[in-house]
Amino acid sequence: MTFSSPGFLFGFMPIVFLLYFVLPARSRNAFLMLASFAFYFVDAGLVSVVLLGSVVVNAIIGNALYRMPADGRARALLAVGVVVNLVPLIYYKYWNFMQRAALDAAAALHMPAAWSLSDIVLPAGISFFTFQGISYIVDIYRRHAPPAPTLVDFGMYHTLFPQLIAGPIVRYSELVSRIQHRPVRLEDVHAGLLRFCLGLAKKIVIADNVGVVADRMFGLPADQLGTAGAWIGILAYTLQILFDFSGYSDMAIGMGRMLGFKFPENFNQPYRSHSITEFWRRWHMTLSRWFRDYLYIPLGGNRAGPVRTYLNLLIVFVLCGLWHGAAYTFLLWGLFHGVLLVIERLALNRFGLAPRGFSGWLTTLLLVMVGWVLFRAPSAGVAGHYLLAMAGLTTGETPAAAWSVLTPDKLLFLVVGSVAVLVPENWRLAAWQRAGDSIAAPVLSLGALVLFAYSAMLIAANGFNPFIYFRF
Repeated sequence: MTFSSPGFLFGFMPIVFLLYFVLPARSRNAFLMLASFAFYFVDAGLVSVVLLGSVVVNAIIGNALYRMPADGRARALLAVGVVVNLVPLIYYKYWNFMQRAALDAAAALHMPAAWSLSDIVLPAGISFFTFQGISYIVDIYRRHAPPAPTLVDFGMYHTLFPQLIAGPIVRYSELVSRIQHRPVRLEDVHAGLLRFCLGLAKKIVIADNVGVVADRMFGLPADQLGTAGAWIGILAYTLQILFDFSGYSDMAIGMGRMLGFKFPENFNQPYRSHSITEFWRRWHMTLSRWFRDYLYIPLGGNRAGPVRTYLNLLIVFVLCGLWHGAAYTFLLWGLFHGVLLVIERLALNRFGLAPRGFSGWLTTLLLVMVGWVLFRAPSAGVAGHYLLAMAGLTTGETPAAAWSVLTPDKLLFLVVGSVAVLVPENWRLAAWQRAGDSIAAPVLSLGALVLFAYSAMLIAANGFNPFIYFRF
């Protein structure tokens, strides 16, 4: 049940929100928890027991940590809690990857290997709710927040369907004031609906259309991929992944606002960054902050000298890559970004050099696009050949049949998407301020209605695709 599916848009969402608004305030948390479990069960089935176990275990550990002084026993319990959260993630997401790596190593060493991969179904969103569970117990241990008053209150927070499958990664400490008391306000519902419609249009109108171009170019055989086709393909994917994921985040933030919550922002025009460091402050911001606060800083951050800082950055981004997917390509993608960050930090510390201006922006964007090749390609070999094609080092020529995917509407969406990601936010805000609130509000409402109607037409005509980050 994805946010862009007809069943969600015209069934689950209106029914759940209607019942939520008419229920008394004291019943809303229990209702939201049950509705969120139902939302998850549609996709996960019996594997939903993993999410249920995460709710119960983290609630128990959180309460126990809060009653303990911050001594050795508490640290031991916290360590147990972190391990208990990670065990399902490691099993469901990484067990087969580790077996595959062992098979590859055995083959490289010409050693016999008799085992086969396990038949494991990955629970949707397990990476997200695992990180959320860890942040909950760590924040309680650090006394950044008290535990949830009841199991239902925590279960509602931990399973909240707008952010359950693909984030943003919302910490309990960010919502603690709204767990039991959140009035329904008309202005919040209106603002949330506007944000939801914008996110839906990002996904359906832009991401899904440019994604057709990316799929065509990345699906070409190695001997049929020319330089121009490779660049068009990675440009399309660069736009697709931003509009797909930021569209999901907008829809999640919008629905959260309608329910009375204020979720943290997840994107801030990342393709306008002038360095890789700045890119990670703008891209998937809740994940970047999670790795900073719960891994980078505990490892020592930048407090133990430059060498340890560089090592910590590499560790964090290798794990960040693997968090996104259990494959060599994701590991390489994380390592690539880690090395770039180390180079930037080294250049600043040793030589006082920092990327800036047009050259910094262009270099950063090109490096990010190179990284997206590793992220999108099905294997390291395909990624390598694709990068060679981008560099003009292959003899392949993109066939005319592949270019036929660039229909006028796809070209239009590529242009619109490229312009949209580069227009400064303050320009748009200034335009609305000049228009005045009396004009802007009805125009925004009408625009949201048009975007929703057009998105619904495209869904009816073309179907819908899962969000890219659903597999994480």
